[in-house]
Amino acid sequence: MFSVLFPGQGSQKVGMGKILYQKFDFVKSLFEEADDVLEKPISKIILEGPKELIDQTENTQPAIFLISYSICEVIKKETSFDLNNAKFFAGHSLGEYSALACSGSINFKQTIKLLQSRGRFMQTAVPKGQGGMVAVLGSEIEKVNEVIDSNKKNFKCYVANDNSIGQVVVSGNINDLSIFSEELKKNKIKNIRLPVSAPFHCELMRSATEKMKDEILKVEFEKPEIKIMSNVTAQPTNDPNEIKKLLIEQIEKPVRWREIVINMINSKVKKFIEIGPGKVLSGLIKRIDSNVELIQVNDLEDLNNLNK
Repeated sequence: MFSVLFPGQGSQKVGMGKILYQKFDFVKSLFEEADDVLEKPISKIILEGPKELIDQTENTQPAIFLISYSICEVIKKETSFDLNNAKFFAGHSLGEYSALACSGSINFKQTIKLLQSRGRFMQTAVPKGQGGMVAVLGSEIEKVNEVIDSNKKNFKCYVANDNSIGQVVVSGNINDLSIFSEELKKNKIKNIRLPVSAPFHCELMRSATEKMKDEILKVEFEKPEIKIMSNVTAQPTNDPNEIKKLLIEQIEKPVRWREIVINMINSKVKKFIEIGPGKVLSGLIKRIDSNVELIQVNDLEDLNNLNK
């Protein structure tokens, strides 16, 4: 039994998807459609860069989705492997939108437009340079919460991603993160500042939530063909109304990735197929359970791995 995974921000790189773009006309058509819908040359940004542009979140989010969706289309059209046999689809943050599109809940055009808006709203929710994120390494979420809760008078920070055993990401404004980081060092807990320009998945994203609510409610969601693991609840759902509600909440709620993976494994999932650029999610899962099978599909040569 397998699940399909879709990566989030941080997996992007200039040139991703280039071989698929050159080989398959239908992939090239998707890139061209993305340019039209977004009213900007996102295909050129993906294929040629520069890195500074692809790393801007309003470009990153639709770009990563475009690659994941393109790979899904290649699998459907060029292989005999049936993704619809999956037990669950699960995506990390923006990857949840990829999961919904690839399971037929929303269409390509709707998804890429939503993600452009999501990226823009999240970036402008906090003035650039005033917020950020810190990765806490080698410590469990309980300990991180303990440090945050016992220092509420000194700083205000928020768990944004519970990614894996020993990897938790915390959001906040820059000054509070600096105090939080020093507190961690006192406790001999390793932490690093992440190269992001906004404090994602916390209440500082409130204005983005309000704006995305309007955009999401405009879109008609169908019942997905595969149950989707929600970032907010860490539970599966295929109810369109619940999916909409949870997507709205997702912007300022923590990503419960570790729990999502554990819940899928407890549901007898033994194989995970990561579809999109990079292999970040596979690395996180390996730390949770080293006995599961992990497959990454991010280029043409990886397609052969599906039938192993």
